[in-house]
Amino acid sequence: MTLEQERTLFKQNRFIAMPLAGTIVWALIGLTAPFVSEFVITWMIYIGTGAIFYLGAGLSYLTGERFFAKDKVITSFDRLFFVGLIMSLMVFAIALPVAAIDHSTVPLSIGILAGLMWMPLSWAIEHWVGYFHTISRTLSIVTVWYLFPDARVEAISAAIVIIYIISLYALEQRYRLAK
Repeated sequence: MTLEQERTLFKQNRFIAMPLAGTIVWALIGLTAPFVSEFVITWMIYIGTGAIFYLGAGLSYLTGERFFAKDKVITSFDRLFFVGLIMSLMVFAIALPVAAIDHSTVPLSIGILAGLMWMPLSWAIEHWVGYFHTISRTLSIVTVWYLFPDARVEAISAAIVIIYIISLYALEQRYRLAK
């Protein structure tokens, strides 16, 4: 296949399993935060964001995306998405040492870095949703970080969940219009 044929095939995907997983994880983090210690919430953010991929992979069978189906054709754009995912994970190399100095930075740094992979997705599917997601997520996280110093985890989680909901709606509209 040519690269454009691969892109056409890639664009036919629904792309909602991973954002659904992210919505679930960040909602749970935000809802749990007022009731647990900072130590527990820090670990919930690390483990929860790490679990998004696995939860998304499971959800992909409910959404029809079937990430690991044997008959799935893997395109260069699928590989680009996974490279973007790995790129985002590599930013943990910055987040972890900073968190060791000040653990309160975890929701800020992890919230932003986990949204970076949306940029190459937007380019690959030629749609605005990924650019919107990364930019609005970053700006809103930084904004609520300063506006709600006593409820940072809750505010950051709420901002991320709202952006996920908007992104899910946009992705589903894009998918339906493409059919």
